[in-house]
Amino acid sequence: MISLQSLTLRRGARTLLEDASLTIYPGWRVGVVGRNGTGKSTLFAAITGELDANRGSLSRPKDLAIAAVAQETPSLPDLAIEFVLDGDVELRQLEARLAKAEDTHDVERIAAIHERLNAIGGYAARARAATLMHGLGFAHEAEQRPVASFSGGWRMRLNLARALMCRSDLLLLDEPTNHLDLDAVIWLQDWLVSYPGTLLLISHDREFLDAVTTQTLHLENLKATLYTGNYSQFERQRAERLTLQAGQYEKQQREIAHLQDFIRRFKAKASKATQAQSRVKALERMELVAAVHADSEFSFSFPEPEKLPSPLIRFDKVSAGYGEKKILSGLKLLVAPGDRIGLLGPNGAGKSTLVRTLAGELAPLAGNAMRDPNLRVGYFAQHTTDSLDPQASPLLHLKRLDPRANEQALRNFLGSFNFRGDRAMEKVEPFSGGEKARLALALVVYQKPNLLLLDEPTNHLDLDMRHALEQALLDYPGALVVVSHDRHLLTSTCETFWLVAGGEAQPFDGDLDAYARWLRQRDNATAPKPAAVAAAPAAPRRDAVELRAQAKPLRDAISRLDKQMAKLQAALAPIEARLADGAIYEAARSAELRETLARQAELRRQLAAAEDEWLTTTERLDALGVAG
Repeated sequence: MISLQSLTLRRGARTLLEDASLTIYPGWRVGVVGRNGTGKSTLFAAITGELDANRGSLSRPKDLAIAAVAQETPSLPDLAIEFVLDGDVELRQLEARLAKAEDTHDVERIAAIHERLNAIGGYAARARAATLMHGLGFAHEAEQRPVASFSGGWRMRLNLARALMCRSDLLLLDEPTNHLDLDAVIWLQDWLVSYPGTLLLISHDREFLDAVTTQTLHLENLKATLYTGNYSQFERQRAERLTLQAGQYEKQQREIAHLQDFIRRFKAKASKATQAQSRVKALERMELVAAVHADSEFSFSFPEPEKLPSPLIRFDKVSAGYGEKKILSGLKLLVAPGDRIGLLGPNGAGKSTLVRTLAGELAPLAGNAMRDPNLRVGYFAQHTTDSLDPQASPLLHLKRLDPRANEQALRNFLGSFNFRGDRAMEKVEPFSGGEKARLALALVVYQKPNLLLLDEPTNHLDLDMRHALEQALLDYPGALVVVSHDRHLLTSTCETFWLVAGGEAQPFDGDLDAYARWLRQRDNATAPKPAAVAAAPAAPRRDAVELRAQAKPLRDAISRLDKQMAKLQAALAPIEARLADGAIYEAARSAELRETLARQAELRRQLAAAEDEWLTTTERLDALGVAG
């Protein structure tokens, strides 16, 4: 249990959280949301003990095992899988103690250590680490590469795998999806749903929050408010609260105006002086209701492109890649104004290669690429922020794009991206990642593109800015091609999807749920087979009777698993509802709480196992080629 009592937190002279009181109970899955700079990461630092309270207190159990993702990774010579295994501290301690015991031939100690290793799943730890790495997008051979050989983004994935490797009671995740692609986000979501401990998750990905969290902690205006429910439920509850608050505010303002009018009119009259003074005291005692400020700081739109030719781009049997290395081939694509295309596909399959080829940064290796002479590309890439001049201001960046533009018009434009007043004149160098991403996006928008290419545009953007981007894209008249791990952005802005896989890019007939199923089926199909199965000779062609005979037990198993999963989900629902009731966390019900949490973890484990078996069995049935 984590308890905040009148907690105030500051960073330097700036107060981020003031007089916050709330309790987070074991097993809760809390999404921590709020605009950038409201103190989310600061709260995590207080929970881990890195930051002391300026006033009030934050209490947690002394023996609480906390896992968090390190923000930096030194250039280590350690092998990647060994680095991930280091996340299980007790495992490493037991291994060291076992080595010493074997050196001294201490049989009793060796037996005790082996017993503990068995209890914590130590013998399967290496397989568990490999599974975590594979889920986060690492190839099998990457396990044996030194940490120093990975780029910054991949080192962050190693840090995440290391945190997940820790057998923790409390897991703190601060924007874990920022360095992931869509495949890894879907895998991490499934992993977190089965996590048995308490989870605190900072994220600006609403689909991810909705799937994983059951409570929402909102930080705003120095306050922390805890809501029951995921992000979508929080939004509804907050809207209702703001509506009620707005009504209370208006009513109180009318009352204040009435009191002030009485005081002004009668304070000087002796006969009314006492009544006037009593109203002055009533005003002083009144607890003011705050005005509602729910509007976003961001509101922008894409200027109308000067020309909208159709088609903008046509590829006919185009090959794309780098130098002599061909990544994609046989590309037959057409992009026209109004197209809304989302690119899907496994990590490394060539999504960014295709975007760079569309942008003209990479010349086609073969084939015919037609570009309209009036094509104007707006390209936002993951590395776009690196091209900003750290010594220049946002205003100067715009002036370099359009030297003849009116300064006030440029300031007004920057204001829609929340670069207002002096902020528009400050150097970019100390800006946060989110501010740099906003400025880079503003520069793309200003150029009036008729083809917009966005490669992970939401990294470092908070929910308000993501919402503003979505709204602007809905009214954008040009063509849009986007790569993103933010499923809400893809769902709300894209009308068609292309699947980039196997060296090709083809239209994908399905939505993001269908793509998630495609990923799981692909992973099951490529999973290592047992040696006995792999060594078996190819079977001769079988007749229909034999195939049907082999298919029947598989169909029966699928039917049984469907019923089993339905029962498990039905059994899990009342337990989740019970844990959402704060009364169960009273001290007198501690035994009931422990039993309920244990039951919840067991049901989740059984459900995950049943789902895995269902997918494997379905794959086996599909492999027979027998119609259902």
